[in-house]
This record gives sequence, C-alpha cells and structure tokens, in this order.
Amino acid sequence: KLAGTERGVTSPEATFSTCFGAPFLPLPAARYAEMLGEKIAQYEVQVFLVNTGWSGGPYGVGQRMKLSYTRAMVQAALQGELNTVETITDSVFGLHIPTRCPGVPDFVLQPRNTWDDKEKYDKKAQELAKQFIENFKRFTNVSEAIQKAGPSI
Repeated sequence: KLAGTERGVTSPEATFSTCFGAPFLPLPAARYAEMLGEKIAQYEVQVFLVNTGWSGGPYGVGQRMKLSYTRAMVQAALQGELNTVETITDSVFGLHIPTRCPGVPDFVLQPRNTWDDKEKYDKKAQELAKQFIENFKRFTNVSEAIQKAGPSI
C-alpha cells in the first residue's frame, strides 16, 4: 500500500495478494501457481516482473518508477529484446535481472544501485524477504519447486 492512495496510510506497507481476484477463485492458490508453471513450460514463454512501484530509497527518499522506464521495459520484453540479455541473479529474491534494457539506464535495472545508502537497501530487502517467508507459511500442500522459488535469507 502506498501512502496517499488509501485513507490513513501514511507510509508504504508491504501487502501480499495471493492472486488478483482471489475471492472469485475457487481452487487453492497453490493449484493456480502449478497451472501457471505448467503453461509457462508448455508454451516455453519468458516471464518478466516489472517494477512499476517504488525505487531509489525508502518512502520519503525514493520515488515512483518513471513511466517512460516502465514502458521501455514492457516494450523490450514484448519484442524479445530481453530474452538474450545478460542477467544478474538477485541474492535475496533469486530474480534474474537484465543488465541492459533499451530506454532504461542500466543502474535503474538493479534495485540496489538506485539507493544511495546500500546498507539501508540490504536491510529493507532482508525485511521484505522475511515478511514474504512469514506470509508464505500459510500456504500448505505446495510443491517443493514452489517452496524453493521464494526469497532466501
């Protein structure tokens, strides 16, 4: 939740949504995760997670990701320009992050590099990973592959 988007929210709060539209999905969340994995494998597609949110520091220091960067990332993904680019694996979240994207400064692609205070970034990343891990405990009967896909601390 971002400050200013909801009444009473004065600083960002991490929220974990199982699935968009979860109240209308009759199956357990793990089943939808498995189905997604099956379709990704079946059709051999690339999947990209695009940061459309906060970058550059904690609330009050950082700022929203520039819309022009978001558009450039989506465009590059759709045109296949990110399929062969070199990536760096994030040590906490395990994401493979492209080192280059047309229309986006290289440093913007690496979240840690957008923060002036790298130690604060590391601390916040660890906090978020812990919150994710704690939230994930409520999911039972998930495959080992899904369990291993989360962050590591």
